[in-house]
Amino acid sequence: MVEGVKGRRVYHSPRRREQAALTRQQILEAAQRLFEQQGYAGTAMSAVAAEARVALKIVYLVFETKSGLLRALWDQLLGGADDAVPVVDRPWYREMMAAGDPRQVLELNARNSRLVKSRAAGLMRVIRDAATSDPDAGRLWSLIQNEFHANQETVVRALQDRGALRPALTVERATDILWSLNHPDLWQLLVVHCGWTPEAYESWLGETFCAQLLA
Repeated sequence: MVEGVKGRRVYHSPRRREQAALTRQQILEAAQRLFEQQGYAGTAMSAVAAEARVALKIVYLVFETKSGLLRALWDQLLGGADDAVPVVDRPWYREMMAAGDPRQVLELNARNSRLVKSRAAGLMRVIRDAATSDPDAGRLWSLIQNEFHANQETVVRALQDRGALRPALTVERATDILWSLNHPDLWQLLVVHCGWTPEAYESWLGETFCAQLLA
């Protein structure tokens, strides 16, 4: 308990914070189920509240808008346990960039692709499908694409610094190749539609990265 404004006492209860975090997670999990089952446009905030078994006002209090809920869910699925940490500061990304062997860099990039898509591929499909008709989803989808492309460029420049890129392969072309192979649509085709295991996807992706980019 601490002194607040004008002498009022403000209570900071660990139990209350824990309950708020649990409620937030409950709402996010409910939203993910409904978004992936019914689509973004087909999911009302009232349905999320009912699925999460909380009052509708609580959903709005925590996330303000449906687009805010979608963004919060994306941030969590992208980052996993490190959702508050920028991608470039996450251990799995730093491990990849620190690898000395160019082949290992690309194999770790394939591993990271599998980890992210195992968590978030379903929501990526939801966002992509909603992007054509919902401006907020469209902005989020553009942000995702731009960030993914920028991250792949960072990988390519690391390979260039090691003198590992194929002759005559520019950074721009190599980035486009890496981004295209790493695109969530390819995961949908191979894992969801063709039935590949995530491990088979990772193995093939790492081999293809190396074949396409390395000297």
